Amino acid sequence: MPNPDRADVALSTDGRYRLLIEAITDYAIYMLDRDGHVTSWNPGAKRFKGYEADEIIGHHFSTFYTDAEREEGVPARALEEAARTGRFEREGWRVRKDGTQFWAHVIIDPIRSPLGDLVGFAKITRDLSERRAAEAKLRESEQQFRLLVQGVTDYAIYMLNARGEVASWNAGAQRIKGYAPDEIIGRHFSDFYTQADRDIGVPKAGLETAAREGRWEHEGLRVRKDGTTFWAHVVIDAIRDDAGQLIGFAKVTRDISERRQAEEALRDAQATLMRSQKLEAIGQLTGGVAHDFNNLLQVISGNLQLLSKDIAGNRRAEMRVQSALAGVARGAKLASQLLAFARRQPLEPKVINIGRLVQGMDDMLRRTLGEEVEIETVVAGGLWNTLVDPDQIENAILNLAINARDAMDGHGHLTIEVGNASLDDEYARTHDDVAAGQYVLLAVTDTGEGIPRDALDRVFEPFFTTKPEGKGTGLGLAMVYGLVKQSGGHIKIYSEVGSGTTVKLYLPRAMESEDVLVVVPHGQVRGGDETVLVVEDDDEVREVAVSMLGELGYRVLKARDAASALAIVESGLPIDLIFTDVMMPGCVRSPELARKAKERLPNVAVLFTSGYTRNAIVHGGRLDPGVELLSKPYSREALARKIRHVLANQAQRQVAPPVVTKPSSQNALKGAAVLLVEDDNLIRSTTAEMLADGGCQVRQARSGEEALKLLELERVDVLLTDVGLPGISGLELARTARERWPDISVVLASGDSAVSSDAAFLRASLVVKPYTPESLRQTIAKSLFMREPSKQQR
Repeated sequence: MPNPDRADVALSTDGRYRLLIEAITDYAIYMLDRDGHVTSWNPGAKRFKGYEADEIIGHHFSTFYTDAEREEGVPARALEEAARTGRFEREGWRVRKDGTQFWAHVIIDPIRSPLGDLVGFAKITRDLSERRAAEAKLRESEQQFRLLVQGVTDYAIYMLNARGEVASWNAGAQRIKGYAPDEIIGRHFSDFYTQADRDIGVPKAGLETAAREGRWEHEGLRVRKDGTTFWAHVVIDAIRDDAGQLIGFAKVTRDISERRQAEEALRDAQATLMRSQKLEAIGQLTGGVAHDFNNLLQVISGNLQLLSKDIAGNRRAEMRVQSALAGVARGAKLASQLLAFARRQPLEPKVINIGRLVQGMDDMLRRTLGEEVEIETVVAGGLWNTLVDPDQIENAILNLAINARDAMDGHGHLTIEVGNASLDDEYARTHDDVAAGQYVLLAVTDTGEGIPRDALDRVFEPFFTTKPEGKGTGLGLAMVYGLVKQSGGHIKIYSEVGSGTTVKLYLPRAMESEDVLVVVPHGQVRGGDETVLVVEDDDEVREVAVSMLGELGYRVLKARDAASALAIVESGLPIDLIFTDVMMPGCVRSPELARKAKERLPNVAVLFTSGYTRNAIVHGGRLDPGVELLSKPYSREALARKIRHVLANQAQRQVAPPVVTKPSSQNALKGAAVLLVEDDNLIRSTTAEMLADGGCQVRQARSGEEALKLLELERVDVLLTDVGLPGISGLELARTARERWPDISVVLASGDSAVSSDAAFLRASLVVKPYTPESLRQTIAKSLFMREPSKQQR
């Protein structure tokens, strides 16, 4: 047994530090004088660099650097930085005595006298070669995390006596753990451990292992002075005197909290990326399925509509056809849900107040969910607007409510909350595909059975459902997910088995004023006698389209692909409109067909159709500028209206601007402020010239949203708007203008004369495309004349 008195003498202050440094073999710890010459050398330094003490003491420490770094002056800069800033820390290549190199982590601290004079430097070097080689095999992203963390590593180096009491304390220990030397020296090192670790004997086991095997290495939670915890990497080496008696322990602690957090973040990011890639792959598949499905629905729907004329008067047959058409509508809804999940359906977003939309759904929700479901709607005051397709968000709310009802087995409490929310940078960093900013939050909460944790990651997949077989399609949440993502939002689901589920939709805030949603009646549709080239690769779909157009009176040509269609165009046959599917096989794509056809036939109109637009003519969920699309499956009436609209716009583009206008026309319109709203650039510029030549003061807008902003700012006598605008339609714009500015004159422009009933409903005038300067002047003059005398001036 050692003599305690002799041990205490041996462990004087200078002795403790000498023994501490001499016991450490995993770190090279030595001193330099002010000029960088080695003045001390520990066993760790000998093991790393190969020099005996008498071989290196007195030599300049630049001996350990490569020739290239010496030529660049790296050693001198290292000492200069340490003296200037109080610390130098780097990783780099160092040279051993035998000429081999190793990757080292180096810390240089200045040593100053009590008066503050620089007397030398303390240098700690660690061989990181093995760690660096292992990290080279990891993925690049993980390597970046690790190198980032390792590059800012700090060390706490201190000594324990044989009983585990702190005997010395360095600056690194104070910085990491928060204790000053006089606060911790003499206390047992187990104070740094959590209560749980102390209860199971981790500190004692560490000392016993180090005493028995010479070394103990461990990672775990440690406690700072202020009670906070950090994750530490700890090495304890046994210290023995010359007789081999245990006199204490050398302890090196490294804070690796950032590294562990980075590793956990990487694992979370990898898991999120895998889920995102899985949903994207499923979306591509479902989008293709929806395209083929819509083609089949178009064949069925088209033939049923053609058949309805043949069976007119046969009530029983008519009922069966209507029943079959209802089935087509359900199939179209299913395909629409698939496209919504795939984020491939063209949306018609509008600036809306979701609170009003939810409150307007109250009766429908109560009828749908039944009397045993108690519905509570909470709408926050000062609610922001958001830009979203109102029909699609209404479907999403209905889907969420039905899912909630089923989860509650038909009875329970359903809460729909709408409020403002802000997602900060921290939230965005930890969630996939979320931008920090202001959102409108829509939350649907039920008191149902909840969703098992292992199913939460799959609830947004198409056809995945937790409901019993036959109780759901598994497309409701998939549709909601796709809509929210396509609208630029974020969706989050929370659930606990037995405690219910909450689905939160975050939709980006819109700064524009709320659009007015309006539904107006439509009149009868009509056909024409123009020539239409139908381009469709599906034989049955093509024949249905040809039959529909033929019944509407059009002359019809047909082609099975874009290349064949180009051959017909180049044959010289007169063609007024090309009606082409977007997705077709072959080397010529539909947009290219449209471009080349217009080069040969500048006056030809183009109408696209598809059940799956992918990214050919739709980007960001919206049609490309100047593109007309009729989605499959379409009805005979929808086809007729769209054809007339596209042909009328093309005809209007061909109307030449006026050269001379009669003085009477100038007098009738002179000074009238006209707001012209038209999305087609050529039609807009030509019409503006017609109006200006007639004496009007013309303001122009390309969309209903832009027009409403101008109406807020400027006096307008006449609103002249095209009916088929993107976003807010011309009819909706007219209705909004009527409500806000009752004395304004409204003129609708359309190629469909059946819009006359809509115009009458809105107390507006109608000018049918293609219009001439004179017909346009007369219509505007008439609209101004029809205003009440008291409203002749706004």
